[in-house]
Amino acid sequence: MQQLVAELLQGKKRAAARLISLVENDEPQKRELLKEIYPYTGKAYIVGITGAPGSGKSSLTDRLLQKMRSNGLTVGVIAVDPSSPFSGGAILGDRIRMQDHALDENVFIRSMGTRGSLGGLSRTTREAIQVLDAFGKDIVIVETVGVGQSEVDIVRTADTTLVMLTPAGGDSVQTLKAGIMEIADIFVINKADLPGAEKTETEIKAMLDMKNSNKWRPPVVTTVATINEGIDNLWEALQQHRSYLEESGRLMEIRRQRVRRELTEQVEYLVKNKIWSQVKDTIELNDMVEKILSRRLDPYSAASELLEKIDFYD
Repeated sequence: MQQLVAELLQGKKRAAARLISLVENDEPQKRELLKEIYPYTGKAYIVGITGAPGSGKSSLTDRLLQKMRSNGLTVGVIAVDPSSPFSGGAILGDRIRMQDHALDENVFIRSMGTRGSLGGLSRTTREAIQVLDAFGKDIVIVETVGVGQSEVDIVRTADTTLVMLTPAGGDSVQTLKAGIMEIADIFVINKADLPGAEKTETEIKAMLDMKNSNKWRPPVVTTVATINEGIDNLWEALQQHRSYLEESGRLMEIRRQRVRRELTEQVEYLVKNKIWSQVKDTIELNDMVEKILSRRLDPYSAASELLEKIDFYD
């Protein structure tokens, strides 16, 4: 195990791949490995890219990756895809276009399945980010599966969040309904060579005029990722947002809130697992389920009874 961590810190891709697999598969040694690498994390800047399916997230990620590499930055990419209902693995094949970077020692690309997680992120995405952070990547791009209104988890994970829209697709109206306006640090209208791009841009800016009260006003950048159009402007907007966060102290506050959430979630995870391991090992639940089903017992009293039986209140 220590050999694997040592190889990760030495920059060996195979070690990074192996560690992410251990994390994703929830192997028994996962917690110890994450403890070992944690002191080496906290340096990577995390960029989230989200949007509806078909908006061109993978093409944009590819172009941004090229831009970052041309500026001498090392990059990790985590592409979160829908999971196969049979194997649990990622099933989309559009990562092929990013394989041009596969031989670049300073780029690491990994697809992860959502495995039933809501909010567009895999349950273990944050842990995979920690692996790439310790691996020494300057920037980690997290490209999320487009799942519409529950696509808000990314804002809890990224330092800068890009929300992608396409012209004439009704996306801007849907954004207003879904509340995704609040999660965007930068709006990207991709496929801007299609009819309706100017209308979409005008609608988003009008909604920002009504809703935005923060010091940072999300810029609206138009791109055509397939021909590399607008990528320079997008890269400039990314740099400006990072500078704003660093100079205002917001970056540290965002990361402080993130650590607080991670700590809370970890405590809840450990408590829940401990409780259910005792319940499953010592208590027959079927009888209680039948009582609740027949309305002889309510679920609230049943839950309290279970906790009393495992001495939770002592």
